[in-house]
Amino acid sequence: MRDFKYLYAQLRTASRESGKSILYIIKDFSSLKKTKGLIWSEYYNFQFEQQTETFRDTFLGINEQRYYLDYLNPKKYYSIARNKYFTHIFLDAAGIKNKARLFCYYNPEAADATDSIGYDYSSVMRILKQKNVSECVIKTTESSHGDNVHLIYSIDYGTEDCILKTHNGTKISLRQLLSREPLIFESVIKQTTQFNDFNSSSVNTIRFMTLLFPDKSVKIIAAFIKIGRKGACVDNAGKGGNVDTGIDIDTGITYNSIQFDGWRKIKNIETHPDSGNSVCKVKINEWDNIKAEIIRFQQALPYIKAAGWDIAITDDGPVVIEVNDFWDTTGQLFIGRGWRDDVRKCYFEWMSYNNKAGVSYPFERQMNVLSNKQLLKITGHE
Repeated sequence: MRDFKYLYAQLRTASRESGKSILYIIKDFSSLKKTKGLIWSEYYNFQFEQQTETFRDTFLGINEQRYYLDYLNPKKYYSIARNKYFTHIFLDAAGIKNKARLFCYYNPEAADATDSIGYDYSSVMRILKQKNVSECVIKTTESSHGDNVHLIYSIDYGTEDCILKTHNGTKISLRQLLSREPLIFESVIKQTTQFNDFNSSSVNTIRFMTLLFPDKSVKIIAAFIKIGRKGACVDNAGKGGNVDTGIDIDTGITYNSIQFDGWRKIKNIETHPDSGNSVCKVKINEWDNIKAEIIRFQQALPYIKAAGWDIAITDDGPVVIEVNDFWDTTGQLFIGRGWRDDVRKCYFEWMSYNNKAGVSYPFERQMNVLSNKQLLKITGHE
């Protein structure tokens, strides 16, 4: 009963805000559920009852996206993107040096310490002191969306404990921080003046969505900037960063800048709500060079054929913060259109290429609630 009341309240909200009847919304959602596998939260959150035809036609929902990404980014390669320490190793092996420096990997299950791997307080303390680390970023290896990130501005190497001072003045005991969960200690990224002007307390990253095709060509299908709010050290929506702006891939000029204060609480903006600096119609410096580097990154990491790159822009060029293999669908809101056509094209080209070569990957389903019959019908829908 409670779920029904909640759904009915959302239907009334959508009806009131769009001026369309509840019956229309139910029929519209039912049609999109059948043809695109849309779930109700996507319809409601993305305000489908008010979206343009272009957005509605090109939107790629989570059910269909899982189907394509499960093939393009096979399960055997998950750890490359899902474990931040492994990402460091693979980027090094691929010759991608444009990334944060890895000071220390803390793994409580490690048997021995090395010059970069610690397993207890003493070994981590030794590594940080030997490398003269005075500031760093500490992250859990498996988290995402800006969770469990500590920006450390100073370190007091005491005799009894090592005290870490965060960006907001909070003090953390290194002994207490080292639990059973693995951590990485990375260098602090210094972004360009242009990106610092967006918001100075956070590293404001560009999410590049790239696709690698069988002929080794790469297409950037979307680019948008995630910008933090004043005092926040992360740029992820809901974790202190709720300003986002699309980037025109050809020109490098920002557009569709929005303030994201929650689903259905989104407004277009021209300037950052805290600093007043422009975020819309800003041309990103060195845009063509940045794009060329992103294409090189994707070509060097062919295990993930559909990647979401979180990229910081520094005076030395683009720097990889994170690689995502199972990205969420929210970015389509930031760029004002969907990426279904591009992802489908990549999927079908790899299917054809691999079938001719006799290569196959098992379909792992990735918690997809739809049956194979439903998925095949949806993915075949033009």
